[in-house]
Amino acid sequence: MRAGYFVICLAGLTSAATVSAADAPRHYVPSPLPGAAAPAPPFSNGVMAGGTFYVAGHIGMDPATQKAAAGVDAEVHLMLDGMKKTLASEGLTMDDLVSVTVYCTDLSLYDTFNTVYRGYFHEPYPARAFIGVSQLVRGAHFEIMGVAVKSRGAGR
Repeated sequence: MRAGYFVICLAGLTSAATVSAADAPRHYVPSPLPGAAAPAPPFSNGVMAGGTFYVAGHIGMDPATQKAAAGVDAEVHLMLDGMKKTLASEGLTMDDLVSVTVYCTDLSLYDTFNTVYRGYFHEPYPARAFIGVSQLVRGAHFEIMGVAVKSRGAGR
């Protein structure tokens, strides 16, 4: 009888947690961020829902040409700087990222990407997927998106 009671209590806690998350206020970071070229694309650069920040895909686009930056290193830097700026708009840092997804059109660039990427984080690194795709918008080699939760200093 006690085991049945325990299951019922857990089910009630799960439902209450789901309702609370659904009712959490949301804050949207516009795309592009203020000062960027117009017209704005039809998505937000990020969404804060409860205590979790969802960062939209960023590419390393040259603001002057609206195309991927010349050179792989420059492209990765521009892309990560864009993500960093979006996070900063919500008072977050790259170290607040808990999960990152990277899309890449040429998997032979994996090591080159990692060399630049490593410079934007402190250990422990966020979980990450590095996924090969046939092409990305504006001729980019990479696109990155992530999920961040404000760090409380533990483990960092």
